[in-house]
Amino acid sequence: MNVVVIGAQWGDEGKGKIVDYLSSEVRTVLRFSGGANAGHTIVHDDITYKLHLVPSGIIYEGTEVILGSGMVIDPEALFAELRELETMGISWQGRVFISDRAHLVLPSHRREDVERDEARRNPIGTTGRGIGVAYAHKAHRDGVRLADLEWTDHLATLTQEDQEFLAAWKDRLSELAIDVAVHMHEGIDPGEHVLLEGAQGALLDLDLGTYPYVSSGMSSSAGAITGSGLGFNKLDHVLGVFKAYSTRVGHGPFPSEIEGGNQNDLENHIRETGREYGVTTGRARRVGYLDLVALRYACRTNGIDSLALTHLDVYDDLEEIKACIGYETEDRTLDSFPSSIPLLEEARPVTMSLPGWRTPIGEIREYDRLPREARDYISFIEEYVHVPVSMVSIGYRRDQTIVRTSVWGDRK
Repeated sequence: MNVVVIGAQWGDEGKGKIVDYLSSEVRTVLRFSGGANAGHTIVHDDITYKLHLVPSGIIYEGTEVILGSGMVIDPEALFAELRELETMGISWQGRVFISDRAHLVLPSHRREDVERDEARRNPIGTTGRGIGVAYAHKAHRDGVRLADLEWTDHLATLTQEDQEFLAAWKDRLSELAIDVAVHMHEGIDPGEHVLLEGAQGALLDLDLGTYPYVSSGMSSSAGAITGSGLGFNKLDHVLGVFKAYSTRVGHGPFPSEIEGGNQNDLENHIRETGREYGVTTGRARRVGYLDLVALRYACRTNGIDSLALTHLDVYDDLEEIKACIGYETEDRTLDSFPSSIPLLEEARPVTMSLPGWRTPIGEIREYDRLPREARDYISFIEEYVHVPVSMVSIGYRRDQTIVRTSVWGDRK
């Protein structure tokens, strides 16, 4: 069975923890998009792992992880991450593979990334790691794939610096290369569970997101098809991960953003309690009410079958919880997610208030034992987006996860 896990907001939804939780039941975890600009934080056996390129399943000894065809991979960053995992007691040899169709990030890409964003009239706010530039070179058809490391005529068109960089990493990369289409169709038993892990979030997808304030890769569920070499009829379940509130990093419209502070200092409470700082950059994330308009849009456009709600415990101390159920503009109220950036920037959240539960929930292990107000909040979300919440995360630890319905089809 093949399950896709994607972010259903603007990234940073807690996908790493959810993938880690599900990874104990799988043999293979494949990440299908993104680069070292992504960041997943996993707390496993009281040890915190921060991953950027390596799929989250690496923590489990019997799990193989694959960097898929839709990724852009910086060799320097990849092997630095693998070295760090080794120092933390994770043996990765023989378990990490790279699709030979994945593109490589070069030194010139990183430099060009910074220069391009500085030159923009409206900067995107990239991480400066060359991700977007690598994707741009891929689209221009002058990128370098792992399979191209033996293509001397093509490599000769690169700068001397880039050629030397690739020469230094060629042997180590080649040892990890696989034909991912062959592996996924012939190397995995049909009865085994496979996780396909996305990066960033659906609202940062190049086609479906708030363009141009988006990622350069496919962070929607559709990316799982090209990134894994599987056909669309081979995907059994799409799980969307979202937080009990919304966050966004960098520039771009954010209709439900909490602006100007308020008497309860809600923005600061959420940021500090939820540790809302970028894993990769350390930047403080922008904070907003849960945007149900955007979440419903993500569910519709990605075929999300069920949702995993994270960070619910961040609301433990609040008397009142607000959720965005529409957008108010100068001349109308919207209940759908528009493509127009000016309209999204103009929009202000129409909110609905629900009572809080004012009690810690981090040690609860059964859904029916959650406070009634917490369950009502979840039911309200389900009714609005018309998608069931199958998992609820109430803390950073793996055991702080409540499974209502298994993505593998087993009722719990």
